[in-house]
Amino acid sequence: MTLLTLYSRPGCHLCELMLEAVLPRIRGRAEIRVVDIDEDPDLRVRYGHLVPVLSDGEHALCHYQLDVAALERHLSSVAP
Repeated sequence: MTLLTLYSRPGCHLCELMLEAVLPRIRGRAEIRVVDIDEDPDLRVRYGHLVPVLSDGEHALCHYQLDVAALERHLSSVAP
């Protein structure tokens, strides 16, 4: 199963909204881990004000808002 990563930070309203929007769309198709960028200086530099960022490995699918079409295309392309 595909593992998506949501790069976020605590108290980020956009991060909360993206997680809320992603969860029902990936159910049974992918798993998600939430990473607090403020816990890692490299991630803080890399993603800074772009959060939330939804990615699969090094491939960023979207940031700020969920791009449903991009998520669906990606999940279709990695489906077993």
